[in-house]
Amino acid sequence: MSTISLRLPDDLLEAMDKNAHALSIPRAEYVRRAVEALNARLLESRRREKLLRASLRVRKESMKVNAEFASIERDVEA
Repeated sequence: MSTISLRLPDDLLEAMDKNAHALSIPRAEYVRRAVEALNARLLESRRREKLLRASLRVRKESMKVNAEFASIERDVEA
């Protein structure tokens, strides 16, 4: 496991210490959990963005296919 050095504003450090104490965990564990939570949130956000982009591409293609089917259905000669 690696070690890092971190500078925080006093008010943020005080809030972190209060929260870590309320959870009965060491400061380092609190920081680890906070970093893990932010990493998970960013990963989920990136996945959601990727799915949205893919969905929009599929939607455009589906609209084209639907239009082709609609034109075939309207064509009584087909």
